[in-house]
Amino acid sequence: MSPKSPSVSRCRMNELVLPNDTNTLGNLMGGRLLHLMDICAAIAAMRRSNRICVTASVDSVDFQAAIRLGEVVVLEAVVNRAFTTSMETEVNVWAEDTTSGERRKCNRAYYTFVAVDQNGRPIPVPPLAPETDEERERYEGAARRRELRLILAGRMKLSEADRLREHLEAAVPGGA
Repeated sequence: MSPKSPSVSRCRMNELVLPNDTNTLGNLMGGRLLHLMDICAAIAAMRRSNRICVTASVDSVDFQAAIRLGEVVVLEAVVNRAFTTSMETEVNVWAEDTTSGERRKCNRAYYTFVAVDQNGRPIPVPPLAPETDEERERYEGAARRRELRLILAGRMKLSEADRLREHLEAAVPGGA
């Protein structure tokens, strides 16, 4: 399989926040936002792999600011790294005030998707070839986050997490 650029996977979506999408404070409900984020991330994963993809995990969901009734939710997803059958997809969310055009960052999350065949069995995905410094940084970060996910799931020992350990040693003077 030939490597593909992360840009192949990019998905941008916009959604207007309507009264039925809000809680009693007039803010977009978290579950509704997670639904939109999952759709955007799934499209990015499917574009990247040209396969059916299923959500394997969602982690590090950061709710930084509320999105209000009447604002436009702007979502952007891109695959940061492809592993054997799985891919890490980053989703960033902004709220846009349509009267002023002002945008503010509201959320970010990392989704892991697995490519599957017609019978639901995992299948290999093409490798990812980062092209820019930002893409390379996200690519390396995805490997560290994957190791952390595997440790937390009990599928990897901390002593086996080479990328995570190297990152911590570089970040903390005197080692981790």
